[in-house]
Amino acid sequence: MSISQVTDANFAAEVEQSSTPVLVDFWAEWCGPCRMMNPILEEFSAAHEGRIKVAKLNVDDSQESASRFKVLSIPTMLLFQDGEVVKQLVGAMSRQRLEEALAEWVGTPA
Repeated sequence: MSISQVTDANFAAEVEQSSTPVLVDFWAEWCGPCRMMNPILEEFSAAHEGRIKVAKLNVDDSQESASRFKVLSIPTMLLFQDGEVVKQLVGAMSRQRLEEALAEWVGTPA
């Protein structure tokens, strides 16, 4: 499963009503560190398919959601479980650091 794109319009359906934990990457086209996270998130998503869903939200296109969750700097990744934010990660990071931060939800890397 690839990374899904979420917007203000489908955020509730795709993220808050998901039965699977959802990691939402708040990003923008012009953000260098955000672009650095793309391949890391692709690998993470593939490694944990079925256990966690990865979605991207462009803060320039979906300012309402970014504001609602008080996203002040990007990249910011929020992990949602049962519609609630259970973890917040700010800034670009290595795949290893991402795995460590989310091990409680996804287990050990595949």
